[in-house]
Amino acid sequence: MDDNAAAWIRLTELPGLGGAALRRLLARHGSPQTVLDAGAAGGAGLLDATQCATLARAHTLGEDALQRTRRWLDDASPERPRGLLSLDDLRYPAALLQTADPPLLLYWEGRLELLARRSLAIVGSRKPSGQGRLHAERFARALGDAGLCIVSGLAPGIDGAAHRGALDTAGGTIAVLGCGADQDYPPTHRALRAEIGRHGLLLSEYGLGTPPLPAHFPRRNRIIAGLSEGCLVVEAALRSGSLITARLASEAGREVFAIPGPIQSELARGCHELIRQGACLVQDPDEVLAELRPLARADAEHRSARDDKAAVALGADQQALLQHLSLEALTLDELQARSGWPTDRLSALLLDLELDGWVERQPGARFATLTRA
Repeated sequence: MDDNAAAWIRLTELPGLGGAALRRLLARHGSPQTVLDAGAAGGAGLLDATQCATLARAHTLGEDALQRTRRWLDDASPERPRGLLSLDDLRYPAALLQTADPPLLLYWEGRLELLARRSLAIVGSRKPSGQGRLHAERFARALGDAGLCIVSGLAPGIDGAAHRGALDTAGGTIAVLGCGADQDYPPTHRALRAEIGRHGLLLSEYGLGTPPLPAHFPRRNRIIAGLSEGCLVVEAALRSGSLITARLASEAGREVFAIPGPIQSELARGCHELIRQGACLVQDPDEVLAELRPLARADAEHRSARDDKAAVALGADQQALLQHLSLEALTLDELQARSGWPTDRLSALLLDLELDGWVERQPGARFATLTRA
């Protein structure tokens, strides 16, 4: 674990400072280490007195978290690799980066390359019917075989069925946890969790040792929605947490799908309400694929239209970097050799260009300009 990772851990473990406050500090100071070095004075005008007092002690806090993280990383194996993914990492998923509240730091275990794949969330009741489990597993397997990575929350019920259905498919599966990545939760999914750690991907924004508290799961749902192109709700009551995920997906511009059920079933009412609100009613996995493929085309057309805007909208450094890029994907090292710029400067410019739709990040941390109309 390098110094930058240690600074991210210290920053995200500070008590009483949520994501919004930390993003304000990062916007002012540029890096977690600079935030920590600035101390209480660095929070003036951004934080309240209690939060500034916390910043004053920042260098003495987080030692336990650092030690836990070192031990956890040391226990990784070739079959179950582990690591940290911070907001400034070039591997950070672009879809999540563009959400309203992206996690500052993610703990991961498994196949990190799955973050680069097109993905679909499948969520639903923790106590589904037998038919609901079959629907979740069948849809996940079919959509995974079609190349979509299935994202869910490893909860009992529909989540577990979706993970099982997708685990051995071409698309794979990602489980987003509502606790620390070292917590064995839920106990009923101990074996499934281990399989996902070997063949899929486990993700958590919570520090190691964090228990599965009820308040964590609604926040976890925003990551499930943010990673995915769409969200399929299989079975859900009217007060189901799955409807939170569906709402977050809709607010982020993702497509929402719902499987209808018997009108007398409480587990169908949430899905029927979503359909009344405009969710796409689906009865077969091919219907989901038919909706998502046009979305991908529309996104490409939107990016091409943006590319046609005059380059004068970009800064001089961004225009210069685009001159070094081509439709052949290049690594950061290759870009550094071409441009002669330091890695931190390149990373910042690439992030700006990616968010503005000029550059796409491909598997293996390679970069290319987007195809133009």
